[in-house]
Amino acid sequence: MAEFELTIDGMHCGSCVRRAGQALAAVEGLTVEEVRVGAARLSADDAAQAAVAAIAALDTAGYPARRAK
Repeated sequence: MAEFELTIDGMHCGSCVRRAGQALAAVEGLTVEEVRVGAARLSADDAAQAAVAAIAALDTAGYPARRAK
């Protein structure tokens, strides 16, 4: 499993963290290691493909995201 981080915009509170975490948990093949205000640490067998799916799920939930450097 490869770990990667996402930077997530629009998160301001615990409720945002919970909603973003739920959106990420629904992505098949993705393991959510940690979600905090502004970021998430994730892992997956195919990190590149999982990152695309995670970013799409967060965007649908109202939280624009991008892969952290």
